[in-house]
Amino acid sequence: MGDIQFILDTVAPVFCIIALGYFLRKVGLITPQFITLSSKIVFSVSLPVLIFLEVSEIDLQEVFDLKVILFVYLGYLILFGLVWLISLPLAREGRDRGVFIQGAFRSNFAIIGLAIIANLFGKEGLASGSLLLGFLVPVFNVLSVVALTVPKHTGRIISWGKIGLEILKNPLIIAVIVALPFSLIHLQLNSLVKTTADYVASIALPLALLGIGGSLRIRDIPSASGLAVTAALLKLIFFPVIFTTAAYLIGIRDVELGVVFILTASPTAIASFIMAEAMDCNGKLAGHIVLISTLGSILTITFGLFLLMSWGLLPA
Repeated sequence: MGDIQFILDTVAPVFCIIALGYFLRKVGLITPQFITLSSKIVFSVSLPVLIFLEVSEIDLQEVFDLKVILFVYLGYLILFGLVWLISLPLAREGRDRGVFIQGAFRSNFAIIGLAIIANLFGKEGLASGSLLLGFLVPVFNVLSVVALTVPKHTGRIISWGKIGLEILKNPLIIAVIVALPFSLIHLQLNSLVKTTADYVASIALPLALLGIGGSLRIRDIPSASGLAVTAALLKLIFFPVIFTTAAYLIGIRDVELGVVFILTASPTAIASFIMAEAMDCNGKLAGHIVLISTLGSILTITFGLFLLMSWGLLPA
């Protein structure tokens, strides 16, 4: 009973803020313009500052685990190939197939994942998750472009140089790169800068969660296709079980195991909808996958964490 109460105290506040965002939009206090602008602030300013602070203050020798990073890289490549094979008989249209593939593998780890990790494991888990996020952003971006481009057979050539430039310009990548020297040689920020940065970082996750809630369209659930439901089930149940089991079998334990689970169990990233729209794919399908996976993750993440903790696989 104590485990489930602890998990509810950890996970429920994250989804309560999402619910608050949904309610505020329904009563008109959150508008589409607010969601757009707040998302830009989170992505370009507050979340990079949060990641910079967490990475700059860690001891890399203690947090950096090459085995975990290599496992996640290899795992996502295998997962990507697997979901592509699964999509072949399910999604005949290229515009649908790319969205299905992206929706089944791309995780909202940067927002929902880090928020849960921060509540569950504190600064140690948040630092580990932030560092892992820095390594994962390029993988997510490249695989998403491949998924949304190749199945359409439009004949357009993928510009890898442009993709590489966009990755290097990504604020989250820049935050990790800038933070590494601070961590390696133990540089300290000026107290004024540190306090200001703490204020900026503190708004990142709550503001992002409000935006997620404000963007949800619950009324769209009845019209969601079986393709959206299947992608969400793969995202929330099938792949987290495979990933977490494999991680345990190769010796990943405690906080790192929890981070791996939350990484794969987090719902589909909202960025998948934005990319689908921008690349002329099925944006409606992408939106349905985000919606179903976000709502479903309330149960699947809670239940998954409860099982892992009751089996003694996570630190209490």
